[in-house]
Amino acid sequence: MNTSPRRRRRLLTGLVLAALTATVGVAGPATAAPGRPAVVETDKGAVRGTVAGGLRTFQGIPYAAPPGRWTSPRPAAPWSGVRDATRPGAACAQPVGLPVGVPSEAEDCLYLNVTTPGRKGDDLPVIVWIHGGSLMYGTGDMYGPDRLAEDAVVVSMNYRLGVMSFLTDPALDAGTAYGSGSLALEDQQAALRWVRANIREFGGDAGNVTIMGQSGGGYAVCDHLASPMSAGLFHRAVVQSAPCATGGSRTRAEAEADSAAVIEAVGCADATDVAACLRSDETTVAELLAAYGPWGEPRPVSGTPLLPLSPAEAFRTGRFNRVPVLIGVNHDEENGRYGGLEVNPGGAPIPAEAYESAVRDEYGADADAILARYPLSEYGNSAGLALSTIGTDRNWSNPTYDTAGLLSRWTKTWMFEFAEEDTPWFVGYDEPSFPWRAQHMAELAYLFDLDLFRPLDRTQERLADRLIGAWTRFAVAGDPNGGREGGWRAFTQRRPYVQSLTSGAWTATDFTRDHEYAFWSSLA
Repeated sequence: MNTSPRRRRRLLTGLVLAALTATVGVAGPATAAPGRPAVVETDKGAVRGTVAGGLRTFQGIPYAAPPGRWTSPRPAAPWSGVRDATRPGAACAQPVGLPVGVPSEAEDCLYLNVTTPGRKGDDLPVIVWIHGGSLMYGTGDMYGPDRLAEDAVVVSMNYRLGVMSFLTDPALDAGTAYGSGSLALEDQQAALRWVRANIREFGGDAGNVTIMGQSGGGYAVCDHLASPMSAGLFHRAVVQSAPCATGGSRTRAEAEADSAAVIEAVGCADATDVAACLRSDETTVAELLAAYGPWGEPRPVSGTPLLPLSPAEAFRTGRFNRVPVLIGVNHDEENGRYGGLEVNPGGAPIPAEAYESAVRDEYGADADAILARYPLSEYGNSAGLALSTIGTDRNWSNPTYDTAGLLSRWTKTWMFEFAEEDTPWFVGYDEPSFPWRAQHMAELAYLFDLDLFRPLDRTQERLADRLIGAWTRFAVAGDPNGGREGGWRAFTQRRPYVQSLTSGAWTATDFTRDHEYAFWSSLA
């Protein structure tokens, strides 16, 4: 993982401790746990992690039993002795596709990870990270939490993804608590219940839990805000790059329609017992992944006891878990999408002469107005940059602003825009023909150690420290101000304040003007 010079020095000082405490397999009872910080007693048994650089790390802890296929999570079985917790659990089944993915066919994957400062008894704030990846890809452990865990206990988890979570059919409802189609949300709630029961033993305060997610994980945070079954499991929420006013759930009819082709493709649509066919060993995970495809954007089903309302409707009516929320978007979200299309195998910059037709294909009757508002000449005749700007404004920036507006009617809300221009690009990829700037995921390189990105330079490291400070202060007290940062006002209906986060001074941004909010509202 990429680490700052400060973190590398701390890691070196912990190598001896790591060698002494890392073990494999199951050892004897943890009778001396209070004096051995690498061993912690959970409600199911003791776990042994590693100690290095002033941090304790525990990986691969089961928060639920190995799940039956399309069944609700069940409590994990207890164990005797000390369970090895020095390696991550298996990635949940997911296809080959995005760099944020870990190709897997594993169904036994409900494991979590805990990273905590070495000091004990502090009742530290708890940050539960829900990884992104379109609810199709990813693992919790790929987001190295060491920097974020200097003053907080950080928990991440794996949860069921794609077809193994969201396949929806009446035949699959038996065995689920709320009906098929939303198992990722149920898995995450099981992990949050584990946190409530066990995090004190790791130095965390079970009464001060912040859930935090980006992209697909951010949509999941919005679902937890809207779910009555998540009430009391968290006390603050951070939503990054997830405009939940336009997403976060789907109807049962939409989910069933999305699933019907999959059930047909694996040969179960005409089976006497559809559920038995789908759950049979003869229907392999590989077949299910192939039938579902690599590019879905699934969401939990609303209209159930688990999620009675879509997040947008819950926020509009005030029927959600009213905790302080920090919500934000990146200034150049879609620069990564169009830049990635260029640098992927077989890709190339979009020709300038293709710009108009691309806009007309995407936006139909609104194309003339959009072409007039976003003339190609203003973007150095870069079709990729112009299309990125349009997509960012329409699909990300303005819906996020609307989401903050809905939330702020009922609860303390803070909004940010990550707008740093000099951000690291992806390892192993050529640079696109236009600046990627604060593209989708760019802020994650500052909050986590991620092998996906090139190493941070010194200026970027300083911004990382500032961001982590603000996020940690929010986790402590529901307010990102403090330290050398101040003047960040809450977002209100009367004064919708958006803080611009860059390597320079943090100030308010003229968000609606910058992202053509009035223009897009007129089209809507």
